[in-house]
Amino acid sequence: MAMLQFFIAVDVTVVNVALPAVGAAFGVDGHALTWVVVGYTITGGGLLMLGGRLGDVLGRRRVLLLGTALFGAASLLAGLAPSFAVLVTARLLQGAGEAIALPAAMAVIVLMFPEGPRRSRALSVWAAVASCGLVLGFVVSGVVTELLGWRWIFLVSVPFILVVLAAVALFVPSQRPSGPAPLDLPGSLLLIAAPLLFTLGVVEAGETDGTPPWLPPVALVGAVAAGTLFLRVERRSRNPLVPPRFFRNRPRVLANLATALLSAALSTSFLLFTYYLQDRSGAGPLQAGLTMLPLAVSLIAASVLVPRLLGGWGARACVLAGIGFTVLAMAAIAVVSWLGATGPAMIPAMMLIAAGMGFGLVGLQYVAVTGVTDEDAGIASGVQRAADQLGGATGVTLYVGIGFAPALDGTDPFLASSLLAIAGLVAAGLVAWRISLPAADESRRVRD
Repeated sequence: MAMLQFFIAVDVTVVNVALPAVGAAFGVDGHALTWVVVGYTITGGGLLMLGGRLGDVLGRRRVLLLGTALFGAASLLAGLAPSFAVLVTARLLQGAGEAIALPAAMAVIVLMFPEGPRRSRALSVWAAVASCGLVLGFVVSGVVTELLGWRWIFLVSVPFILVVLAAVALFVPSQRPSGPAPLDLPGSLLLIAAPLLFTLGVVEAGETDGTPPWLPPVALVGAVAAGTLFLRVERRSRNPLVPPRFFRNRPRVLANLATALLSAALSTSFLLFTYYLQDRSGAGPLQAGLTMLPLAVSLIAASVLVPRLLGGWGARACVLAGIGFTVLAMAAIAVVSWLGATGPAMIPAMMLIAAGMGFGLVGLQYVAVTGVTDEDAGIASGVQRAADQLGGATGVTLYVGIGFAPALDGTDPFLASSLLAIAGLVAAGLVAWRISLPAADESRRVRD
């Protein structure tokens, strides 16, 4: 399970440093390359809650095998992709495999380890592996792209996925499915369609050649229609992805909205670092990966420090601090670009991003699951994870898509993208300021 988690987490960030090499191979620019990043996170976030429900209905072992096999096959397809369109399709399928496999894997761990120290230790390993995968994705991408070529950032995981499949078949006990149950397939498809159509509309709106003028507005209208239809379907569904009672918890709703806005800026910063180091500074993939090592180290340090501060500071203070650090980081990116400084000048911005990610997301995760019960713990966790992934994908689409649009030729794309991200972070700060936990939860937090 940890091996599967590691490679799924790596695939979130491993493409970043390899993007210039991918663009050179297929003759596409940074504007279109956003698809390689957001395709994975949109399908992963959109199908996540459905994936968790499938495990209950079909059996976790069966769903785990299905999701892992889909992820491995999509990784192979991405590594062998003959065209950019095939690569994007493979990334979409990778996200679907992640969404199907991860909830089942998490459930297997919880059920196979009895409650108490053994389960806590298993879940700690699971979380640590996920963090290491996200962090090492930057460095692994640079090393593999430089030495073996960008295709191997996908192909290298295939043998390990085969090991996972064999281990699941041998060691994970079978489970009797709970039987037929209503699945909100229309809601899941609409939750994917809305951000995909939005991405298509924004990306194509910036193209000046070869794009039909009617495509961007039609795609954007379709995104709004899909989002509106999703809300209607959820209200009428017998088994909605997000039950109506979820929206009656105001702090939880605000926390997820702030998560989406903060993740939008954080995901954007990762791409801006990559583009600046390689396109502006002329660094190779290996040098770019090593330059981003301080970001990895800072993320690990933040993951250790922030939980210790949460009890004394309070969740809202941590969230506001994280948003403030991220604002400073985006401003630093804009200044470095305006000055035309060398790549290492981005290191302070990277460390600020790590602080923003550590303080902001940990605090928001705390609020998002405060007061949950056995009945709604899975829903709260799934919504928070989906808000993180879909928010990041939307931010990359909007901020990078507009900032690097050919139609804005003559404007510094790093400055434009950073300013858009700062505007989103201001909105995140206003939302986070309105978060307040009940007194009982605050007193329990102080005791913990």
